[in-house]
Amino acid sequence: MSIHPLAGKLPPKSILVNVPELISAYFTLVPDIQIGTERVGFGTSGHRGSSLKRSFNEQHILAVTQAVCEYRREAGIDGILFMGMDTHALSWPAQLTALQVLAANGVTTRIAEKSGYTPTPAISRAILTHNRDGDALCDGIVITPSHNPPMDGGFKYNPPHGGPADTDVTDWIQARANTFLEGGLQAVRKVSLREAMAAPCISEYDYITPYVEDLENVVDMEVIAKSGIRIGADAMGGAGLAYYGAIKERYGLNMEVFHDTLDSQFSFMHCDKDGKIRMDCSSPYAMAGLVEHKENFDIAFGNDTDFDRHGIVTKSVGLMNPNHYLSVAIAYLSENRPQWKKDLAIGKTLVSSSIIDRVAAHLGRKVIEVPVGFKWFVDGLKSGTLFFGGEESAGASFLRKDGTVWSTDKDGIILNLLAAEITAKTGSDPGVYYKKLTENFGAPIYARIEAPATPEQKAILKKLSPEDVKEEILAGEPIQAILTNAPGNDAPIGGLKVVAENGWFALRPSGTEDIYKIYAESFIDQAHLARIQEEAKAMAAKILQ
Repeated sequence: MSIHPLAGKLPPKSILVNVPELISAYFTLVPDIQIGTERVGFGTSGHRGSSLKRSFNEQHILAVTQAVCEYRREAGIDGILFMGMDTHALSWPAQLTALQVLAANGVTTRIAEKSGYTPTPAISRAILTHNRDGDALCDGIVITPSHNPPMDGGFKYNPPHGGPADTDVTDWIQARANTFLEGGLQAVRKVSLREAMAAPCISEYDYITPYVEDLENVVDMEVIAKSGIRIGADAMGGAGLAYYGAIKERYGLNMEVFHDTLDSQFSFMHCDKDGKIRMDCSSPYAMAGLVEHKENFDIAFGNDTDFDRHGIVTKSVGLMNPNHYLSVAIAYLSENRPQWKKDLAIGKTLVSSSIIDRVAAHLGRKVIEVPVGFKWFVDGLKSGTLFFGGEESAGASFLRKDGTVWSTDKDGIILNLLAAEITAKTGSDPGVYYKKLTENFGAPIYARIEAPATPEQKAILKKLSPEDVKEEILAGEPIQAILTNAPGNDAPIGGLKVVAENGWFALRPSGTEDIYKIYAESFIDQAHLARIQEEAKAMAAKILQ
């Protein structure tokens, strides 16, 4: 994909979203349920779409929320439903719509104080804390499309385990919601907004204070504060825009906070690689504004809009590659959490860097390699058998200092604060720490590229078996493994991974576009990576012909 001329630059006013138009479309445009893209569809992170495309409108949220209410009854979940929203323009009307249905169904619901915004990890923590201490099972809804562009909206459900719902749950909710749409929403229970806001089952909740107070039990906030290191925290106008200020005040940090006021056009963001506004804290183009200030801080960081992803900016390297930082976090935590048992494992997705495997082998830690999706780490984090679960897309979480669960969803705040802890405690930023790791374990070169694929070809990729690969050599090295199921849990990966000693590639079809993705990594050099990519394309062409 070529680099757009606007990449890394502030957006011109001409591309800013028209917020009144967006919200008007939410209430006035009616989806056509005969068109697949206008039905409710749960991907890896809930239902997403745009009101302008009739894929995220009032009717969708009425249907999905009623489906969640019915799922709760079927599953015997009768405790508090914790609801949060991010700062995308469509999140506000979507929360109001959802509250009308939740109130009509008598669901005890907690929303942020003063119509505030709530990060995904704060919802996960609230669910887990209340389920630990109470009798009735609690769950949650987060209204967010993550780092998607400003015209998008999103809605995701977190069951009582606190993490992303698995497909058995989302498939049920999706099917039921579409049934409601097909029936003209006749079966949806709804009260007026005035009635909903006055309903005794709907009330405000302080998400900020308990989350901020509890941080000292997962990150060494004391060592950060005492060090006096200069910290730059970019709230990126997201759901946690009030959180870094509260953290700074509570722990007395030497921290400057950026973009902590609401701007649903996200006009302060630099454009991503494709010229779109996207709050992707792992993109060097989107993060160009913070990278410009890296010399002013000992460590700086940002988050995506619902604060479940992290972006680490260091003096030594600028914005860290997410894979690089995951390996640093794993190595540091393994050696600096003395209360953790030595047999705790590391969770990684199959398209994350193999330097994690090399670090883990050195530490004597087992790696649990799973398909893409944070849901695969939920059980391990909740039970305390995984001390860390991380994705290549800059999402991760880890245990409290005492080895118990903190969150079962991604938490960008604690990963960012961990970078400050590493800098404060070691005297070196995570970029320097990573360089030391590469001196011992090699310096991988990692890339993801895309190629066109028809829906039929994508279906083929999802159903591959190891026997479909006839080659025995990858970029000059014997192939050691051909995987269509993840080695950590034997779950289908929805694609293919081919592994050699010093390189690997994985093929995965996109869930939303007519493309497939090629993830590849080399521990030799750029030329070796290019050779892996070319051979991956050739293997794919044979399979898909």
